[in-house]
Amino acid sequence: MLGQMMKMPLLISSLIDHAEKYHGATEIVSVETTGGITRTNWSTVAERSRKLASALSKRGIKQGDCCGTIAWNNHRHLEIYFGVSGGGVICHTINPRLSPEQLAYVINHADDQILFLEKTFLPFAIKLKDHLAGVKAVVLMGSRDEEAAEQLPGLLFYEELIDEGEDDYQWPQLDEDSASSLCFTSGTTGNPKGVLYSHRSTLLHSFSAALPDSMNLSARDSVLPVVPMFHVNAWGSPYAAAMVGAKLVMPGPGLDGSSLLTLIDQECVTIALGVPTIWQGLLTAIKASGSKIESLQRSVVGGAACPESMMEAFREYGVDTMHAWGMTEMSPLGTVNNLLEKHSKLSDQEKNKVRLSQGRPPFGCELRIVDESGNLLPNDGKTQGDLQCRGHWILNDYFKTDIQALTDGWFSTGDVATINEDGYMDIRDRTKDIIKSGGEWISTVELENIAVAHPGLAGAAVIAAKHQKWDERPLLIAVKAEDADPSVEELLAFYEGKIPKWQVPDDVVFVESLPLGATGKVLKSKLREAHADHLL
Repeated sequence: MLGQMMKMPLLISSLIDHAEKYHGATEIVSVETTGGITRTNWSTVAERSRKLASALSKRGIKQGDCCGTIAWNNHRHLEIYFGVSGGGVICHTINPRLSPEQLAYVINHADDQILFLEKTFLPFAIKLKDHLAGVKAVVLMGSRDEEAAEQLPGLLFYEELIDEGEDDYQWPQLDEDSASSLCFTSGTTGNPKGVLYSHRSTLLHSFSAALPDSMNLSARDSVLPVVPMFHVNAWGSPYAAAMVGAKLVMPGPGLDGSSLLTLIDQECVTIALGVPTIWQGLLTAIKASGSKIESLQRSVVGGAACPESMMEAFREYGVDTMHAWGMTEMSPLGTVNNLLEKHSKLSDQEKNKVRLSQGRPPFGCELRIVDESGNLLPNDGKTQGDLQCRGHWILNDYFKTDIQALTDGWFSTGDVATINEDGYMDIRDRTKDIIKSGGEWISTVELENIAVAHPGLAGAAVIAAKHQKWDERPLLIAVKAEDADPSVEELLAFYEGKIPKWQVPDDVVFVESLPLGATGKVLKSKLREAHADHLL
C-alpha cells in the first residue's frame, strides 16, 4: 500500500518562491564589481529571476540548454542562479581562473547558448569569441555600457535583458530529476570534468547543508559566502540561504582581509564560508584594525585542511571554526565537523583534537574506506584507506564522457583517510600526494599544518622528494612571512615533540610564493616538478 501524501517536485524555483513569500524583506547585500554596494531583498531577487527566465525563453533558450556565467558573488549572479535553473535551463558556473584553453573547452563542451559575464572578464570573451561557435549571445552583467559595446559587437546588457521579461511569468513544473546546474572540476590533470546536478539533488543538499549539525543556517543568520559562486555553487550556500530565508552578503571581487572585515562588521555577518588562505588574510586584517568581529559566530573552512593555529586564532574572538570537506562531484557537502553531546565533557584540548578532523557526514551521504583491492576497512580511527562515498547528491556519471565514475556503486574521492567509530573522517592526504618512506606512510597535510603555525611562515607545502635509501622523504617548501627570516634548522626543530622524529622533513626550500590552481589550492605537481630531485 502506498502512502496517501501529496507529491510535489523538489525544484529550485520552489526555493526562491519560499524566500519571496516568507522572507521577502530580508536583505541581499551586494558589492558591485565597479565598487559601491547594492541593497536588494529576496522579493526583488525573485521578481527579477522570473523576468530573466521569461526573457531567456523569448530569445529561444529551451529547457535543457546551458547558459554559462563568469561572474563574482553578487545579486545579479544570484538572480541567474534561480532564473536560469528555475526556467528549466542549466546554469553553468565557470571558473575564470581556468586557462584560456580550458575556458574554451568547458564552454564548448557544455554547449553554452548564452554567456553572462562581468566587465572584468570581457577580455576573455573578446579573446575567445572565434573559438566559441555555439554561444549565441554574450550578456554583460550590468546596465548599457557603450565602451564595452564597441569592444564586442552584438553585446547584450543584463538590465536590458531583464526588461524584456514578463512580470506575470510562471515557473514551469519540471521533473525534479531534470538537470539544474553544471560545474566542472579544476582540471589540474587533463581537461576539467563536468558534474551535472539535478533539482532534486540540489534541494536535498540544501536541506542537509542547513541542518544544525551541518552549517546550522536560519532566518536569523547573515551569511557571507566568500567561497566563489563559480566554485561548486558557493558550496550550495545560496540555495540553503533561500530555503531558510537568511540574509546574504555578497562580497563581489574584493576578497582581501580588509574588505571582508568591513563587510562583516558593517552587515553583522554571523557565518562566513571560505578557504584557509582567505581566512588568513582576514585574521591579519582583524589584528591590524583592532576589530572584535563581535557579530561573527561561525566560520566554515573548506577546500583545504584548516590548521589548528587558525582555529585557535578565531577562537580568541569567540568564533567557532567548522571544518568542512567535499568535492565538485559531491555538490560538494561530504562532512562538517560539529561536536557530539559526549564531547561536552572533554577538556578544551581534547575538543580541539576532535575538531581537527574533517567531521562527520550528514544524513544523505555515506563514507567508507577500502584497501587497494576494494576490501572494506574498519572505522577505528587508525586504519588508513582509500575514501569512497555515495548518497543523494553524489554524481553517478561525469558529463558527456565515457569515464567510469563509480566502482560497485561508490565514488572514489582520491583521498587517503581514516574514519573513527563515531564517523569522524580525517583526510590523511591525497592519494597522489601522500609520502611512502621506507614502506611507511607520512601525511603531507599533518606536516603542513604544523609548519604554517610557525610565526615566521606565510605559507607552506610538503612534497615527496626522491631519496636513494628510503624511496621518498618529506621536503618542506616554505614562504617566509613579511619581515621574518626563519632558518632551516629553526623550522625543522619546530616539529620536535609534535610528530615522530622519522616523519620530520629532511630539508626546507624557501620560495617567493606557492603555485595555486583554479580553486586556490596549491599545485603540488608543479612543486614536485621543480624540487622532486632536491634530496638526491
